[in-house]
Amino acid sequence: MTRTAVRAVRLGPGSVAALVLVGAVGVAAFGWPFLAPPDSRLGAHAEDAPWLFAGLLVLLVAVVAATIAESGLGPKAVAMLGVLAATGAALRPIGAGTAGIEPMFFLLVLSGRVLGPGFGFVLGSVTMFASALLTGGVGPWMPFQMLAMGWFTMGAGLLPGASRLRGKAELALLACYGFLAAFAYGTIMNLAGWPFMGTMASNISFDPHAEVPANLARFLAYCLATSMGWDLGRAVCTVVLTLTVGPAVLRALRRATRRAAFETPVTFDAPDA
Repeated sequence: MTRTAVRAVRLGPGSVAALVLVGAVGVAAFGWPFLAPPDSRLGAHAEDAPWLFAGLLVLLVAVVAATIAESGLGPKAVAMLGVLAATGAALRPIGAGTAGIEPMFFLLVLSGRVLGPGFGFVLGSVTMFASALLTGGVGPWMPFQMLAMGWFTMGAGLLPGASRLRGKAELALLACYGFLAAFAYGTIMNLAGWPFMGTMASNISFDPHAEVPANLARFLAYCLATSMGWDLGRAVCTVVLTLTVGPAVLRALRRATRRAAFETPVTFDAPDA
């Protein structure tokens, strides 16, 4: 039986254009160490560039969120956004500092799957912002986290079979996505912090005067030395929670979206004369 997928936000041309723009800037913000040639003047500002990109990403994420909101983030969707973002922010500190056990990720995967890519991007960004305030994790890395988590949650909403795939096949798809995306999130977040190292660790730090293959080898060594264990813990935690708690959470989210009837406008009855 074919089901109609409920979407809390229907992306319009303006929202799609904003997402593409922030995506392009985000790729430059994360990947500039590999995009700038060795003789570029940007290399002289290797430790300043992340700060500049961080300020720019804050503005761009805000613009995207505002654009999506104007395209149809109604009061029902805002209420759902607040509940899920607060839940995700509360889940993040549970495993903080413990081998990458971060239950927030599985909730965002399932929420993005049910509520769609537009809602997913806003939810991922807002959840990371709220959790940073809750845990005191505010710094130049926060805008990068917001954008990466927005991509992470939006990707779940772009997975195929939203209206047809159910049961074990859907859980397997979400578990595979969560596993791979957990590693992808950790890797791109490494890109945000790697240029800050300077010359602290000459064998794995970013060298603004080196060629791309040499810096790529340094970056891979940096990932293996600093975050591989944490990323593996995050990935395994996401898979386990998706396969065990996932069915109940998916049913609850889908029941809530049906009852919310996002695409039905809110109306108010006129008072009796």
